Amino acid sequence: MITDNYLRLSGSLTAGSATGQAVTTTANSTNVVDLSLARDVGEGEELYVQFTVGTAFTAAGSATLTPTVVISAADTLTTPTTIGTAGTIAVATLVAGYTFAVRLNPQIASLGLRYLGAIYTVATGPMTAGTMTADIVTDIQDGKKYYASGIPTLSNT
Repeated sequence: MITDNYLRLSGSLTAGSATGQAVTTTANSTNVVDLSLARDVGEGEELYVQFTVGTAFTAAGSATLTPTVVISAADTLTTPTTIGTAGTIAVATLVAGYTFAVRLNPQIASLGLRYLGAIYTVATGPMTAGTMTADIVTDIQDGKKYYASGIPTLSNT
């Protein structure tokens, strides 16, 4: 999985390390992607937004987080159209390193909206801590790829 600042919705890349966006109340992603600019966002390939928890989320009660990928005519993501969602996630699940992906609707361009971003909806909150990064990617890196015994890999060739 390759990431860059042009396709990062939440957080930033500085000197090769990721800094997550603090999400303690309902908020928009720190960045949006302007779909009217000429850039490669994986045309012809399936696209995902991969979310990764940097700092574990905590809350005074039983808060939940619903990450939603949206497009909008405005860069502030007003009147958004949902194109993907991860559903509601309990705060106890949002530990450091937890990652999940949302597949983007392939009909993004046909909707005629210019900006793509994420909206984090916090319910029964607020959260007292927690950071998230979100990247548009063409493949999901989840650390769950296993090979059968005897298959040559870089480590044993």
